[in-house]
This record gives sequence, structure tokens and C-alpha cells, in this order.
Amino acid sequence: METEMETVVAENAGVSSTETGNGGEDVCSSKDSDASSADHLVVMVHGILGSASNWKFAAEEFVRKIPDKVFVHCSERNAAGLTLDGVDVMGDRLAKEVLEVIKRKPSLRKISFVAHSVGGLVTRYCIGKLYRPPQKGSGEQVSTNSVVEESKGTIADLEPVNFITVATPHLGSRGKKQVPFLFGVTAIETLAGHVIHWIFRRTGRHLFLTDNDEGKPPLLKRMVEDGEECCFLSALRSFERRVAYSNVGYDHIVGWRTSSIRRNSELPKWEDSVDEKYPHVVYEERCKAYDMEQLEPTTENAGLDEIEEELVNGLSRVSWEKVDISFHTSKLKFAAHSIIQVKDHPTHSDGIDVIQHMIDHFLL
Repeated sequence: METEMETVVAENAGVSSTETGNGGEDVCSSKDSDASSADHLVVMVHGILGSASNWKFAAEEFVRKIPDKVFVHCSERNAAGLTLDGVDVMGDRLAKEVLEVIKRKPSLRKISFVAHSVGGLVTRYCIGKLYRPPQKGSGEQVSTNSVVEESKGTIADLEPVNFITVATPHLGSRGKKQVPFLFGVTAIETLAGHVIHWIFRRTGRHLFLTDNDEGKPPLLKRMVEDGEECCFLSALRSFERRVAYSNVGYDHIVGWRTSSIRRNSELPKWEDSVDEKYPHVVYEERCKAYDMEQLEPTTENAGLDEIEEELVNGLSRVSWEKVDISFHTSKLKFAAHSIIQVKDHPTHSDGIDVIQHMIDHFLL
């Protein structure tokens, strides 16, 4: 049985970190008045073989910059080897964890997610489980925690605001150069698809779209639409904004195309920096939502993997802000997959401007 006991881990520079009974961590202002007024839950989700500590730096920065607004929870329910159990199993666990956090702090009214790598897929599954469609009539009471004007629905009865993914393989990992360390060699990529489950078990099958549970289409394909299982697309659409942060290079785990939800022909030419405040942000783009009629395959896309094309089309039915990152000048550029979230501070401190960009653009 999981315990609800909490133990204060540390108080540092106005930030209080509290370890929860399941190993997760709540981060909020150490000032009581700020902590009590914070009504915006920010759930941070780590990637494969990760832990809550991977988001420690970012969580504390969010609280330092907006102490009276946000209450951050770093998820731990899927830590380490549990990340190999499959996107759906992890999504279910995360959904239960989120509900437990809300139960502990009933004053919460809004919810946002910040997820790294595979954690972004897990979070997309989780919100599908937690999504509740809007009740009839706008502005009516939709939950005990919030009133949502012209509601698009709620996530765990809270108002969904920011959905942020960081180096997440939205299109899976089986396409050409989707996993850069396989060098784009077709034979190696094909072989990886057949043996990946030996290493990454069920999660590997989901990433390489080789799962076939009870004759169903691959899970990632099911997650770009509303179906009997969950309203995945409606859940994603319910957020005020969706953001995809992507490494343009030197990320040997997740390729640029899959993390930015683009076709090869859509990858932009980037400059060294678009804003001196964020030296590693090299391109920003706002992509509007398209309906299905506008998403018919063209001859330009005909060479793409069929399922990958369906994933691009499905995810393009909602708007996205796309932020492209390059650490090509960093001494640790080959660790881009970790630097982009400042996984280990100060080792990965080159990514601090990316976290600052998230905070500066975060909707409250």
C-alpha cells in the first residue's frame, strides 16, 4: 500500500521541496502566503530510465520566478526500470499520481505539463485518461476546483493551460534518422525495430510501432484520435497552448523530425540565435491547426512511412508552438538530449536559457 506521508527534503532560496510517499517531489514557495495562493499545478515528467530529480533544476526555477502562481510536482511513479513497461501502463500510473496530488491540494484550479523524451508520450496518454468533455453551456461550473469559460473540457477537473514536450519522439522512433545514433542506415534501423523490445521491452515496441495488442493498430497511431479507449485528441486540444521543444542536432536519442512533428521538407533553416536572451533557441514557429481536408497526402510526402504520415497529420489537427534548440557551440553538445532539460545542474547548465524560455512564455 502506498503511503501518503510526506517529508520535507529541503528549503533553498525561497523554494521548499517535499518528497511524497511514492517518491515524487512537490516543489513550491517556502513563503506560506505564496504557497497557499499558488493554484496552478505544473506536472513535470521524466524520460526513459529517469527519475523526479531530472527536473529538479527546472522545477525550482519555475517556483523562484512565479512563486505565488505555481505548485510543481515532479513525477516519480514511473522511475527507472518502470519506464520499460509501456506508454499506456505508464500513462495510467501517471494519471493516478496526478489525481493523488490534486487530492492533497484541493485549492488547485489549473493544470500544465512539462515532459521530457518518452515522458511526453506518457503524458499524452495520461491526459487522455484524465480528460472530461465540456458540459453543456459555457461558463457553468464544471468542477469543484474551477469554472472554465467556453470550456474545451477539463483535465482531472482542472483547467488545462500549457502542454509542453521536450525532445519527445511524437512520431515514434522507427522512421529514417528518428534515432540518430543508428546513423540513418536502413538495415540497422530495420534490425532495431525487430530487437528493440529485448532492451526496452514494451516501451520499445510502442516507440518502434511494432505493438499489436489484440489486433489493434499501434498505440501511437491510436493516440492521435478520439476512440473508444480515450479522447486523446480532444484532451490535447483542450490545452490553451501546446509546445514542442526540439534539438536540431546532436541529440542521439530523439531526432529533430519526430520531436518537432515535421516532415523532412518542413524542417526549417535555422540561424545561430533568434534572441540574445535565449542563445540556444535558433528557430520559433507557430503552426495553426489543420482539418482533415487540408491534410491529404501530397506527392511531396508520398515517400514517407505511411504510419508516420498519419501521425503527422493527426497531431497537426491541433495548433503547436515549435521551438528549435541547438547546442552546437556547447562543449557537451553530444549530451543535447540531457542539456535541453538541464537534467544535471551544473553539468548541463548550457540549457538554462531553454528553461528560462519556457518560464517566460508560460501561460498563467
